[in-house]
Amino acid sequence: MEKTLPVRSLRTGHRLTELGLGAAQFGNLFTETTDEESSRAVAAATEEGIRYLDTAPHYGLGLSERRLGDALRAPLRQGVVISSKVGRLLVDSPDTADRLDDDGFVVPATTRRLWDFSRDGILRSVEESLARLGTDRLDIAYLHDPDDHWGPASSSGITALTELRDQGVVGAIGAGMNQAAMLTEFVRRTDVDVVMVAGRFTLLDQSALDDLLPAARARGVGVVAAAVYNSGLLSTATVDGSAYYDYGAAPRSVVDRAARIAAVCERHGVELPAAAIQYPLRHPAVTSVVTGMRTAEHVRSNVARYRAVIPEALWEELHVTGLVPDPARMS
Repeated sequence: MEKTLPVRSLRTGHRLTELGLGAAQFGNLFTETTDEESSRAVAAATEEGIRYLDTAPHYGLGLSERRLGDALRAPLRQGVVISSKVGRLLVDSPDTADRLDDDGFVVPATTRRLWDFSRDGILRSVEESLARLGTDRLDIAYLHDPDDHWGPASSSGITALTELRDQGVVGAIGAGMNQAAMLTEFVRRTDVDVVMVAGRFTLLDQSALDDLLPAARARGVGVVAAAVYNSGLLSTATVDGSAYYDYGAAPRSVVDRAARIAAVCERHGVELPAAAIQYPLRHPAVTSVVTGMRTAEHVRSNVARYRAVIPEALWEELHVTGLVPDPARMS
């Protein structure tokens, strides 16, 4: 019998599994992988019941989208929710073709990224993503990291995505960022269906709790929580002080706090990464948690963490000691 994971629905009717696969590593993030490894990871995800997969043109200059599309040829595409992103066009760059990408992906720099939140840029980006993915629709399209582009992203960008949603080319629209403040503005001031917040609703950073999550819940906007390991510090049962935190060296105070949270988890027979995955799902506005998965082994490990039984006493202790506020216990 095929395994299934619980789902939560967007207001558009799209059903996202509570755990989703983030495919940045399919684009050779920091180290090379292969087409075969990516295909095995997708096969493992579908076997384990994951039905939400996220990618972007930015990831490996289109390589992640291509690999995900190749792995999801029919019949695997059926019943799977795919999200990708817009705002960074890929344009030919013959002058850099002899070197590697300088944005963290081990791929030849035959193209370069060009910020473009114009109507034409959005339409072109979606068309090219559909071609790389080998599909005729995007279930979700996010504006990708529009931190320095609020004006065009919130006007021409949203307008273009709304047009594509009306045409049925895109199912749901939103924005994805590493900050909560501007996402809150998208929720309050535009007609988004879902937002992806990276690293701002975790065991170590709850800044999304202040405004974003209440606003999203009030407006019926789904929230996808990504980067729940905060770049690695929360990814192991024993905290490694040399691990990254938000893409850089972790401050000693943050390492110490992570270690105290890990100690509480250990007392309750739970590993820290399992708590990291399950914590965001305790808020009713959160639709899914997306974690990066490179291999089939990564998939199975993350699913096991998602499925781990966590006693309520753990969340209560984290809450009453002030280490981590529990949204399920907040009025």
